[in-house]
Parts: sequence; structure tokens; C-alpha cells
Amino acid sequence: HPGIRIEGDRFVFQSELLFDTGSAELGVEGIQQVRNLAATLKDIAKTMPKGINWVLRIDGHTDKRPIISGRYPSNWELSTARAITVLRTLAANGVPKDRLAAAGFGEFQPLDPGDTEAAYAKNRRIEIRFDQR
Repeated sequence: HPGIRIEGDRFVFQSELLFDTGSAELGVEGIQQVRNLAATLKDIAKTMPKGINWVLRIDGHTDKRPIISGRYPSNWELSTARAITVLRTLAANGVPKDRLAAAGFGEFQPLDPGDTEAAYAKNRRIEIRFDQR
């Protein structure tokens, strides 16, 4: 899918694939994408060696433009709310809750520091990676 990339050790989802602008509610396509991811992650988890204490970290990122929504006072809250929404959807689809963690980085970890629509779009993302606890 063009809105999903694998970069190194992580899955990267463009926010537009999952969420409407300024929202932390998954859209119809977003729900399906996270369900598909849950099935894949459950298969991967079965192959993890028993001695590895792993966690699946879901990181929310935004672009640097100030948020207009009254619901979220800053991009930190929006990015965190989006990460938690993905976490809850993964848990609801069978990914073990004790293996999930969410974090929000707001606009402070950009992939592209530019001031173009393309840069903003690249920076609005959810990153999911396996990590050691």
C-alpha cells in the first residue's frame, strides 16, 4: 500500500491513511489497515524467541503547523491520542496488551524539516516497531 512503508526496523503509516486532519479517530480505511497489521503482528510475535522481552512501540508524529482543533491543545496531545487509538485497536484485534506501548512526539521528530506540503505529509505519521523492554 502506498501509505505504508517499512523503514529499517519499523512500519511507517502516513497519518492520512488512518486519520482525518486534526482527528485521532480511525477512519474506515484506517480501521482495516490496523486490523490487517494486527494479524501480521500476531504472526510475527509467534516467531519471537521466548527469551526476548519485547514490546511493540507505537509512536505518533505530526507536522509542525499548529493544531486548529479545540479538542487537542497541541500536537503532542494529538500525536499521543493517535498512538493510543492505534494501540487500542491492535489490542482489540488480539495483540497482547502487555506487549504494547504508545508515545507521542508531536512535531519534534520530523523526517523532513522543510516547509512544503510534501514535507508536512511525510512528517504526519504513525511508526510501529518492535523494541526490547
